[in-house]
Amino acid sequence: MSDFYKDILTGIVFATGLLGFVSGEFIISSTLFATAAIASNVNLNRKRANAGHLQCE
Repeated sequence: MSDFYKDILTGIVFATGLLGFVSGEFIISSTLFATAAIASNVNLNRKRANAGHLQCE
């Protein structure tokens, strides 16, 4: 999956958590917020790790 699709998926999970929070589903929304935060952090760390590497073919 490309980075764009991962960012879109993270945004959808966050928006779903926000809608769950507004509707009163606090346990589900907390889980979705945590999932979005972890996915965002993993993606950011992966992007940073790949930014400084050069590949020779």
